[in-house]
Amino acid sequence: MAAVRLSSRSGLPSLLIYLGIGIAIGQDGLGGVVFDNAELTQLLGYSALVVILAEGGLGTKWKEIKPALPQAALLSTVGVAVSVGVTAAGAHYLAGLDWRQALLIGAVVSSTDAAAVFSVLRNVPLPARLTGVLEAESGFNDAPVVILVVAFSASGPVDTWYVLMGEIALELAIGAAVGLAIGWLGSFGMRHVALPASGLYPIAVMAIAVSAYAAGALAHGSGFLAVYLAAMILGNAKLPHAPATRGFAEGVGWIGQIGMFVLLGLLVTPHRLVDDFVPALLIGLILTIVARPTSVFTALLPFRMPWQEQTLLSWAGLRGAVPIVLATIPMVSDVPGSERVFNIVFVLVVVYTLIQGPTLPWLARRLRLGDGKEAADLGIESAPLERLRGHLLSTSIGPGSRMHGVEVGELRMPKGAAVTLVVRDGASFVPAPSTVLRQGDELLVVATDPVRDAAEKRLQAVSQGGKLAGWLGAGESAAMAAAAGTRTAGPVGRVEGALRRFRPGALRDRRAKGRGAR
Repeated sequence: MAAVRLSSRSGLPSLLIYLGIGIAIGQDGLGGVVFDNAELTQLLGYSALVVILAEGGLGTKWKEIKPALPQAALLSTVGVAVSVGVTAAGAHYLAGLDWRQALLIGAVVSSTDAAAVFSVLRNVPLPARLTGVLEAESGFNDAPVVILVVAFSASGPVDTWYVLMGEIALELAIGAAVGLAIGWLGSFGMRHVALPASGLYPIAVMAIAVSAYAAGALAHGSGFLAVYLAAMILGNAKLPHAPATRGFAEGVGWIGQIGMFVLLGLLVTPHRLVDDFVPALLIGLILTIVARPTSVFTALLPFRMPWQEQTLLSWAGLRGAVPIVLATIPMVSDVPGSERVFNIVFVLVVVYTLIQGPTLPWLARRLRLGDGKEAADLGIESAPLERLRGHLLSTSIGPGSRMHGVEVGELRMPKGAAVTLVVRDGASFVPAPSTVLRQGDELLVVATDPVRDAAEKRLQAVSQGGKLAGWLGAGESAAMAAAAGTRTAGPVGRVEGALRRFRPGALRDRRAKGRGAR
């Protein structure tokens, strides 16, 4: 915990501090602990990576990642192939490694690290389309890279064409099918089965995500892709206690990330890194300046993205603990020179993480790709009311929300939903329709099951567009509100009421009623 606080205060990537703790415990440090079990490190590293991918999938928003799926798919396949080829060629011809070692290093470092990408990008105000591409790529590209590293570490000859086109495609297809199926079944079950305690929901969601990895691996597919897709479906399924679930997953992800980094620092022997320091810097320079940009520009060629966005994507290919974990695969397989591969990857990741991570926000500003003006997302907690078939929605009005200054009646909540409580400055009260909402208020909304989604969409719309959202130009929101049977109040409500009174045939009905009265 002290290391987390230190990294946030100093601006250093937390990866370096955790690795430093492991090195300090190890045989060359103050602890003097001798640890060289690469197989155990690989096993625990895989376990931590499953948890990290699950946490990343739960936090990935489908509306942001959906437009980025084609780009992410090409970056995770074509981009990986280009990166492996260019990096391996540079490692062979410039650093003097044999082809097997060069291909292993090229494959290992071609994977962007999900933990590094998820942690850095959430603090960088990038446009949603770029964030979606980077998050999806980091979640997808682990699967083909693992297959490549295992193939290059095999003792027998490798049929490159078969590996690239056959085995990778099959394992990805199986992993995707398993992940989507388990994610959908899990979300269906979580919405329709009430658990006896709220604390069980986060555990159940993580259990479903980990089960997706297990099922994908047992089916000879990509377990990493399966767990990421299953967690993404669960995270976008409007499950009960969703914020609590994401908080729990984030805590478990931190444990996995810290433990994995410390263990990798414990595995490395610092005095053996000296001889491989210069080759690591050279290969890292090839990867960062040549291989990664080439792979990005090649894979994204069909989409004609602006050069500024492609430049940022090239620099944002962050590496972390995942390449170091993958570097233990040839060590476990007793590949000749595997220790040198591990040392080169370790130095490369440490040095270039120290360079790329802190400079990413600066580069985004220079390329004018900052997106800090967007309204803050509205976090909504949901708890089921089984007997009443209703939901309690709790939300707060953040600094970027346009709900500030809106009257409760002007929210125009669907029929069957109402704001029942407002918490302001530590005190709670029942609002009137004329109560003006303020920044920092916390709202408690009761919604019946049929209009639960419509109520949440209405809150999101007002938070982003103000009280006229869905009235001027937002036809979808207006249609949604009308279909749900909205009750209106305030100036907008009076206008809507007037329009209803003068609908076709209304005047004729009133004349007939008047004649009958006379």
